[in-house]
Amino acid sequence: MIGKLTGRLEYRATDHVLIDVRGVGYLVYCSERTLMQLPGVGEPVALYTDLVVREDLMQLFGFTSLVEKEWHRLLTSVQGVGAKVSLAILGTLGPDGVGRAIALGDWGSVKAAKGVGPKTAQRIVLDLKDKAPGVMALGGTLPEAMEGMDLDAVVEPADPTPAKKTGRKSVAKQPSGAAAASAGALSALGNLGYSPADAASAVASAAGESPEADEAALIRAALRLLAPKG
Repeated sequence: MIGKLTGRLEYRATDHVLIDVRGVGYLVYCSERTLMQLPGVGEPVALYTDLVVREDLMQLFGFTSLVEKEWHRLLTSVQGVGAKVSLAILGTLGPDGVGRAIALGDWGSVKAAKGVGPKTAQRIVLDLKDKAPGVMALGGTLPEAMEGMDLDAVVEPADPTPAKKTGRKSVAKQPSGAAAASAGALSALGNLGYSPADAASAVASAAGESPEADEAALIRAALRLLAPKG
């Protein structure tokens, strides 16, 4: 199983990229949102990957975070949802948006993705709602993990001339504070005795209203939502 690739971006198309890993080219399919986050052609790149093997086909799918990869795995486990539909949902909502929509039972947002009908959207929300807290608690992105890494040690230069040290600047930057804040808030609410489903719904709602909120702010907002009414 190929779980991660680190190499040089050779070219990009409308739905996939070619990554050169020391002379071996890997064709990797990505969501539109993920493609927009990748660096330019010729630059170092890293992606988490999921390999799908069928009788007549082998395909690699790429993701910038473990959260996105896990949502893809779960989405494609739902009846009637293939890789193309999963990438469309992730491209429309993003991994955090998928988590919020499912935690809140908002199948209308899921239906906004191309190729997703109302019955499929409702099935996705119903089948995956109990799994939302666990996925939302995942954090970290490959750009974070690559910070400080000597990319020249794992990526061959594109030409015979010595490669310049690229470091952090060569990697697509992706904010990860929101994912970390949500994960921390979920953990805190769980420690306070709230059920995973209730905690996920409250955190998702709070994060939707204040996307830039830090962990403490999310906890306060979620507690207000969870407080008994009346």
